[in-house]
Amino acid sequence: MSSSSSGTDALALARNRILSSKLYFDVPPSKVPLIYSESYDISFLGIEKLHPFDSSKWGRICGFLVSFDVLDKKCIVEPLEASKDDLLVVHSESYLNSLKESSNVATIIEVPPVALFPNCLVQNKVLFPFRKQVGGTILAVKLAKERGWAINVGGGFHHCSAEKGGGFCAYADISLCIHFAFVRLNISRVMIIDLDAHQGNGHETDFADDSRVYILDMYNPGIYPWDYDARNYINQKVEVKSGTLTEEYLQKLDEALEVAARRFKPELVIYNAGTDILDGDPLGRLKISPDGIALRDEKVFRFAREKNIPIVMLTSGGYMKSSARVIADSIVNLSKKCLIETRGGPKA
Repeated sequence: MSSSSSGTDALALARNRILSSKLYFDVPPSKVPLIYSESYDISFLGIEKLHPFDSSKWGRICGFLVSFDVLDKKCIVEPLEASKDDLLVVHSESYLNSLKESSNVATIIEVPPVALFPNCLVQNKVLFPFRKQVGGTILAVKLAKERGWAINVGGGFHHCSAEKGGGFCAYADISLCIHFAFVRLNISRVMIIDLDAHQGNGHETDFADDSRVYILDMYNPGIYPWDYDARNYINQKVEVKSGTLTEEYLQKLDEALEVAARRFKPELVIYNAGTDILDGDPLGRLKISPDGIALRDEKVFRFAREKNIPIVMLTSGGYMKSSARVIADSIVNLSKKCLIETRGGPKA
């Protein structure tokens, strides 16, 4: 069989998987396009504390929003778990099989003791929460197309590509949600705005030389993942060195968004909104204030909303306990500025 015909077969198979997926479902207007499940939060006999990532961050964000009376708990959208067939849209069978070895998962999530546990436990306690978040990211794109915006209070696993996980990212939710959008929503021009402190080498690898996807990545080049090959696939590279302060960061972002708007006209924006740029974050090494993060998010939402482009926000990295409050405050600010609407519509 020729490589072109086998490639065509693979595309047809992926398309069929997308069309038969249950991850896209109708959400009543009484719900807001903010997606979260209690299953997102990872609790694994305390071992999760061995990684600096706050694995209860997602639930704490929603807790703050509910306690601030910005969000009614009943209005939150619960996603479905991404199935093996869903994951195979991007991932290979061999990669998914590699996750049946606890030692491989331990390497990806950077918690060595996980290698010692039976894989059934690792699947249940670690990979199931990740698969739920993948389902949330994929559903978020459908909701954004319908409502103009959506926030998955999770996801943003930008270090994972089709064949390789790493950096606490086991599944390529960004790549997956874009492929679903190509097929189910007839979208053909996507802009990824990746403002996590780390380079988004996963989606960069997956969309290498794919002209349908434009990647603006603003990252610290002096930290993980040092993926120099993937940097070749960034359409617009903005490097922010360790110690960069809020004012300089936001000025660079303004300039970058202006350039992006001239170069590419997207039909969808995927915004990877990591909070590891926060001053004091041990891994991001930047010095952006909490107010600076709220302003950053506001700028990106304004960029999309003024052009009437659907936008999906993913919470991605952030390695301090304070991250959850910073994200919640930013969502409150987006609501106050009328860039999002956190009250549900009439009952369905």
